[in-house]
Amino acid sequence: MIVTKRANDPVWTNIYAYAQLPAELRRLDEIAHNLWWVWTPKAQNLFRRISPELWESTEGNPITPTRLLSAEEMAALVADKDFMAQLDEVYADFQAYMNEPADAVRPSVAYFSMEYGLTNILKIYSGGLGVLAGDYLKEASDSNVRLTAVGFLYRYGYFTQSLSPEGQQQANYEAQDFTQLPIEQIFEEDGQTPLILEVPYAGHTVYSHVWKVNVGRISLYLLDTDIPQNSEWDRPITHQLYGGDWENRMKQEYLLGIGGVLLLNRLGISKDVYHMNEGHAAFMSVQRLLDYVEGEGLPFDEALELVRASSIYTCHTPVPAGHDYFDEELLGKYLGHIPGRLGISWHDFISLGRENPESNEKFSMSVFALNTCQEANGVSLLHGRVSQEMFAPVWKGFFPEELHVGYVTNGVHLPTWASAEWQELYTKHFGKDFLKKQTEEATWAKIQQLPNETIWETHQAIKLRLIEHIRTFYGEKWIRNSGNPETTVSVLEGINPNALIIGFGRRFATYKRAHLLFTDLERLERIVNNPKYPVQFLFTGKAHPADGGGQGLIKHILEISRLPQFLGKIIFLENYDMRLASKLIAGVDIWMNTPTRPLEASGTSGEKAEMNGVLNLSVLDGWWYEGYRKGAGWALTDKRTFADQSLQDKLDATTIYDLLEKEIVPLYFQRDGKPYSDGWVQTMKNSMNFIAPHYTMRRMMDDYYERFYTKLAERSARLHADSNRIARELTEWKRTTAEAWDSMQVVSVECSESAAYMSNERHTGDEETVRLVLDKGALTSDLEVELIDAREDAQGRLRFVAKTALTLVERNGSREVYELRFKQARPGHYKRALRIVPSHPELPHRMDFALVRWVALQ
Repeated sequence: MIVTKRANDPVWTNIYAYAQLPAELRRLDEIAHNLWWVWTPKAQNLFRRISPELWESTEGNPITPTRLLSAEEMAALVADKDFMAQLDEVYADFQAYMNEPADAVRPSVAYFSMEYGLTNILKIYSGGLGVLAGDYLKEASDSNVRLTAVGFLYRYGYFTQSLSPEGQQQANYEAQDFTQLPIEQIFEEDGQTPLILEVPYAGHTVYSHVWKVNVGRISLYLLDTDIPQNSEWDRPITHQLYGGDWENRMKQEYLLGIGGVLLLNRLGISKDVYHMNEGHAAFMSVQRLLDYVEGEGLPFDEALELVRASSIYTCHTPVPAGHDYFDEELLGKYLGHIPGRLGISWHDFISLGRENPESNEKFSMSVFALNTCQEANGVSLLHGRVSQEMFAPVWKGFFPEELHVGYVTNGVHLPTWASAEWQELYTKHFGKDFLKKQTEEATWAKIQQLPNETIWETHQAIKLRLIEHIRTFYGEKWIRNSGNPETTVSVLEGINPNALIIGFGRRFATYKRAHLLFTDLERLERIVNNPKYPVQFLFTGKAHPADGGGQGLIKHILEISRLPQFLGKIIFLENYDMRLASKLIAGVDIWMNTPTRPLEASGTSGEKAEMNGVLNLSVLDGWWYEGYRKGAGWALTDKRTFADQSLQDKLDATTIYDLLEKEIVPLYFQRDGKPYSDGWVQTMKNSMNFIAPHYTMRRMMDDYYERFYTKLAERSARLHADSNRIARELTEWKRTTAEAWDSMQVVSVECSESAAYMSNERHTGDEETVRLVLDKGALTSDLEVELIDAREDAQGRLRFVAKTALTLVERNGSREVYELRFKQARPGHYKRALRIVPSHPELPHRMDFALVRWVALQ
């Protein structure tokens, strides 16, 4: 019998055929490859018009619609006079924006971050830290400062969240197709060969492709190790954000810091200031030190002066456990070759990352950042204080309140997070130049003059769009996965635009206390089931795949939402990303935040709400601690009543219920025959007038320049001048002072001789004299001598109260006499001592050279 059926398996070749845009439409591709369109509603409308279906199905990716156009569709667009006029207008705006000269006065900045949240289609972010960094780049572009950023192009990024029927979070890592992203690969000068960055690790080299994201006028360079030149062990370095074990984290942070600086060197980019956005980027100081030591032949200590003078570290973490620590063995495996190249010992190098250099502590990236950066800051007023407490062990001899660690409260990029409807209203009523005046209360005060009806209609239009998004985006998925489609449809249709809708969206970590609302289910049931005053809650957020507690919270909320009394009243929206955030935060009536104080470093989702007139209900923590204004939102007290956290949780939950029942719900539904509440709208106006202008990214950018960047650049330039003369002299002064410090001897301490003084008792108004005689020995440095007052707080911690300088009244050879005459000003129980520190006019602050000698009063 003849065999009549036979076939081998096909071997397919992938062919990608993209539309070749005609000359008239090539401007679309230029705009699509610059993220300026992300915060420009007119540009988004232009791309949406090409293919509304593709725009929605790709979650707002402009690359896909332009590449899949047929010849007929392109011809139709060219023939469409309205479309071409719209293209002309958008492109003219884009060109005008791009052609504005950069600010040549403000210092230039290199900005390093592990993640950037720029748009939901570029999955190189996980949450707040990344979104903040993305907003920062956008504002750098709008402010037209000379900033260049460095990060990673992750193959899989952070996970996409789905939920099992049982409510269990499922983490799905989906590979990004780089050809479908608004990014550009960097090539060699021939324009054909991909640029490959070679980063020397211990014993081998890691290779990286380089990609660029055009963020308006700003360039963000991304490293990508998933290339054939690398081994199977190194290709995954840039696979996942915060993925893998501690060794992979080490490899990532090595690549970000050391590789990032090497990349800037390769591209010929040099900046005035180098900014570490979190400790992940701290190894940038290692490569900068190597550049000075090996590239310019400087001694290590002089190189460190120059690196420190131009570096700043921003901490976003309020607890020590949130920082990265590496075992000495792992550190040695990857950086063991570094000290020899720097001309220092391994002990000296690892000590830069230890609070206690003579200990066997793990190497802290944050401590290393603090020791190699002149400036450091927290991300809100309260977090600045928390950071001072957290970092106090690094500088023994000083109280937390004295540390140089400052703060810049986080902000949000207004054009990204204010809905198109609000932006249109702002432009119409605040003026076309309102973005240039967005940080001024006087600009926002004009909101008070607008009719309440206008404010309400604007908000309701956004709220309806949110509800429609939930029904269309989640509806089909929920129905497909539901065992009871009728119930699911009922829930979707039951989302009520006339209800008070309260939103809660953030990372599901236990300290965020997402469970707080569910402390008293009977009381919550009464609140959400009042037919006269309907209330609904929308929850969303991801838990880290390794955080079982956070995942348990999500499951708990889902289980409660399925109870008959809460069905359709409490809804969980899966896969919280930037696209959902932009719709949810702007569309709810209240944005709720319930962290355990003081564990919220800043938080920015509530600031995004402010840009849309959405009111905040939050614990006085993070940014809300300083942002809250009475009559412009609601706050839970910052005072702690119970040491037992479970009891505090119950009290805070009761406060939330009280606020809802007695203030928030009644105010929202106090309609007086109108479709809205005048009192509610006035509260919206107050929040926009008195809070919004202070929490924009423009204000944050200005603060960084005023508080840190400018003084860093000025001091760095001074130290570099005249072949590093001042840096060299300062290094020598530090060396000789450190060597001679222990030769200083206290000859005598003389105090007032009254009986009251001898018994350690005082009366306010008593005159006292303190006289200190020193023999400085071989020490030639100038000194500052201070009388320090401290007192114990309720927890037994010694707190700084005051310091008063003694005056140098006599000098004879190496002997110096310091004296202070003063009156006892404050009643109470104090601890008092003298403190001696070296002084030099070129020190930026005392923590820069923290030699301290305490002297007891006798």
